[in-house]
Amino acid sequence: MDTQNITIDLPKDILLTLNENESELRKQIKISLAIRLYRMQKITIGKAAQIAGLSRYDFEIVLSENEVPISTLTIEDIINDSQKLG
Repeated sequence: MDTQNITIDLPKDILLTLNENESELRKQIKISLAIRLYRMQKITIGKAAQIAGLSRYDFEIVLSENEVPISTLTIEDIINDSQKLG
């Protein structure tokens, strides 16, 4: 996967405040960003998993743990799709 580095500025004491190391914080930020973009329907679940650095299956588990629906289909989408089939 080709990657893009993005730098963000955080308070110097953030790692101490959160009791995390830089690697843990980086992972949490990536997962949070992936969840946020997925919830906003800006990216697919596959792309979100890629951003989070997880397999799709593992990302689905993270979504479940955060009470985020795995499917973004609405009831209207399902009804429309079923009408197209019949």
